[in-house]
Amino acid sequence: MTARVLIVDDEANLRRMLRAVLEAEGHEVFEAADGDAALGACRACDADVVLLDLAMPPGPDGLETLEHLRREHDDLNVIMMSGKATLADAVRATKLGALQFLEKPLTPESVLSTVAAAAELSTARAENRIWRTQLGGDDEIVGPGPAMTAVRAQIAQVAGTATRVLVTGESGTGKELVARALHRGSPRSKRPMVSLNCAAVPRDLLESELFGHERGAFTGAVAKRQGRFELAHRSTLFLDEIGDMHQDAQAKLLRVLEMGSFTRLGGEHEREVDVRVIAATNKDLSREVERGAFREDLYFRLNVVPIAVPPLRERVGDLPALIAHLAPRIAARCTRHPRTFSSEALEQMSQHHWPGNVRELANVVERLTILGGPESVSREEVAAVLRGSVALKADPVPPSATAQPSLSGALEAYEARLIREALDQSGGNVSAAARSLQTDRANLHRRMRRLGVSRDDTNVS
Repeated sequence: MTARVLIVDDEANLRRMLRAVLEAEGHEVFEAADGDAALGACRACDADVVLLDLAMPPGPDGLETLEHLRREHDDLNVIMMSGKATLADAVRATKLGALQFLEKPLTPESVLSTVAAAAELSTARAENRIWRTQLGGDDEIVGPGPAMTAVRAQIAQVAGTATRVLVTGESGTGKELVARALHRGSPRSKRPMVSLNCAAVPRDLLESELFGHERGAFTGAVAKRQGRFELAHRSTLFLDEIGDMHQDAQAKLLRVLEMGSFTRLGGEHEREVDVRVIAATNKDLSREVERGAFREDLYFRLNVVPIAVPPLRERVGDLPALIAHLAPRIAARCTRHPRTFSSEALEQMSQHHWPGNVRELANVVERLTILGGPESVSREEVAAVLRGSVALKADPVPPSATAQPSLSGALEAYEARLIREALDQSGGNVSAAARSLQTDRANLHRRMRRLGVSRDDTNVS
């Protein structure tokens, strides 16, 4: 992944070396010899990443320049460089928003890996801005019914505090939307919320993702790396699927929550952080505590204020509002005209069990948007799309009017059945189910989302 990189250093030879290394990897490189020139250069080139020297006599030093850059460009990724930095310099740079601190003499490997990580973060932020623009602010929690009204009231009560929140609910109910609403309503909202899906990170890498690592901490650690706690300093850290975190990481997470400090993997120095943690899970953590799979002391630390997000089947009265919210945004993303839904189509949808919750609903609306014509969505179209997912609780269409399932619908139904059987046999463990199906966990998660299959939609007791 390439980026526009601005090098700010008073040593011309170092700038030339960095330019050669970065341009060889396809990055577009710009230069500035001091802090004063850096501000104008950053505006002119619209840099994604800045490599900034700490000491640049006689003008403003790197920390002053960093402060000015961050004031003008709040989400700019700045990487500090120095051969004489003190711990106090590193702490101040982190507080001012520096993404990373590279020690001189620099190595091509450390520069390239750090710039690549910064470029990836910059691209993700840009895509997120585009996504929100296209969807018209899709972080909105939609639902006029009493269940979601109560959830919004809870969010309003606790958002402005530093209290930890545990968000519970089935997959696809919108737990991350609740976390974002909590962050958006807090004094920390000027800084981006940092997220980590605990189930999506391999066990051996989870601690590095959380706490970062020093160079050489393990095989492949060619450079220092900040963890999510450092990135979330003075902001919010959202830990999704916290119930899948292994015991070793649970113990270290507990210590950070108790002490407000941590040590990078392979490091020696304690680092203090001010982070509000919001966790989410689709598991019953009290039951996981009873099984010995989750630490009781960590559970109590996280579950200060619980917010339960209800499944869609318990608030089908919200379907019209949800569809009205989703349809135009999905149509814009798919470059289609939004379709209206007939009252018969809405009635048909209200009979569905919605095991995949709002995520499944969005998939269904997208299929109907792409595959249908300009006319209103009919009951028959809805029935045909839902037939390939999960059986309706009660199909109001007379048997004589029911169409023969399509080949793709039959294949999807068969695939969903195989996945549910594997989840049943593994006790709801997605990793074990993936192994039994001879696939990887990430691919199985994607298929589950597409088919509207949830771990909670199994026969696991």
